Amino acid sequence: MSAGPDSAAFCAELVRSHDFDRYASTLFVPAQSRRALLALYAFNTEIVRVREQVSQPLPGEIRLQWWTDMLAGAGHGNVESNPVAAELLLAIRTHDLPVDRLSKLIDAHIFDLYNDPMPDLPVLESHISDTLSTLFALSARILGHSSEIIDHCADHAGLAQGVARMIATLPYDTARRQLFVPLDMLTQHGSSAEEVFAGKITPAIRATLDRLISGAREQLATAMALLPDMSDEARRAFLPLALVTRDLERMPNAEHDPFAPHVRSRLRTLWTLWRASKSKMFS
Repeated sequence: MSAGPDSAAFCAELVRSHDFDRYASTLFVPAQSRRALLALYAFNTEIVRVREQVSQPLPGEIRLQWWTDMLAGAGHGNVESNPVAAELLLAIRTHDLPVDRLSKLIDAHIFDLYNDPMPDLPVLESHISDTLSTLFALSARILGHSSEIIDHCADHAGLAQGVARMIATLPYDTARRQLFVPLDMLTQHGSSAEEVFAGKITPAIRATLDRLISGAREQLATAMALLPDMSDEARRAFLPLALVTRDLERMPNAEHDPFAPHVRSRLRTLWTLWRASKSKMFS
């Protein structure tokens, strides 16, 4: 399947089904940019979902290697028969997306295939930088803009979003005994991986998460302060920060149980993004 209406529709539905936050954010960008954004987000969805689709690391690494080979032009079989690959290649050609950053995104997610604990905050930040920060930066490029300020903002925006998402997925990660909360921070507060896997909040776990949330809010504030220095169009790439803001406001609440699944309604997501899209900050 070469890039066409069917492959574009496939990507849109994939993102809508598995990453509604990003899907919803594309509804508030110029129509001519939406297809490439959905191709980028569909690619990310495929990479992230590998962890859910395999029971052992090796098959996961093989799947990720397929995408790495595809980006390197050494794909196996008819690459463009894959609708996500076809759309991503079109987006790369149209918007001159840096293949090296897409490859680093794939490499970063190899970590997800194993149950090794996240060792420390610098490693977590590097993981987020190669994944979520990359998505912010490439989204701005698709919208027609690239600059040092945008990359700087993307770094901070990704870190804020990364911590918010890590805490939001804590119930699911702990159920499969996977730890993204930095182990050294847990140890410093007198906790452990096993205590997290028990799925019950303790003062030590709360202190660790509060410290991460505090840092994420600082990253968010820095990113938001950089938005006025970029074009109106580029700011639309950072619209998901409106969702991050709401999440980081809710999480420090003493009544918030990080081990209880919390799913933001799609209506709330759309309303938050719509309201932000009308604000001076993002338009």
